[in-house]
Amino acid sequence: MATQEKEEPTRRDFLFVTTGAFAAVGGAAAVWPLIDQMNPDATVKALASIEIDLSPIEEGQSVTFKWRGQPVFVRYRTASEIAEAKAVPLDDLKDPQPDNERVSEGHEQWLVMVGLCTHLGCVPLGQKPGEERGDYHGWFCPCHGSHYDTAGRIRKGPAPKNLVLPPFEFLSDTLVKIG
Repeated sequence: MATQEKEEPTRRDFLFVTTGAFAAVGGAAAVWPLIDQMNPDATVKALASIEIDLSPIEEGQSVTFKWRGQPVFVRYRTASEIAEAKAVPLDDLKDPQPDNERVSEGHEQWLVMVGLCTHLGCVPLGQKPGEERGDYHGWFCPCHGSHYDTAGRIRKGPAPKNLVLPPFEFLSDTLVKIG
């Protein structure tokens, strides 16, 4: 029986291994920017959550903030707006949702919603003084005629759903965190 001799690595073997290793590192270095560009931009990460100071907002006033590239409507509702929203029979609503499910417990005067019409994503009117607020004194989307009430619920028009509520929590009586 012949004995097998172990071959010593040659200089050529060393060059093949070294060349392969450099090619693998170079390929990974070339591909990494293509993979990394798919990560969210720093501005998007910064807007993942925002904190809003509610103290300068006066009763009856609506203010718009930007969160994740979308308008967020914050309205300090008056007692009459709250009463009007609570008095609506759920049978009259396309997307039935009681007023107390659209506000945070203990902060029913504050309404926080994404300000995009649920029909085609237009920004409804009603945030600025003197703007058309529709038949239900909330918001009105003039593009296709959707009317929202003082709780942001769809009451009339083609929009299928109420204005969307973003995830939010009250950190204090005058500070709310969205996102």
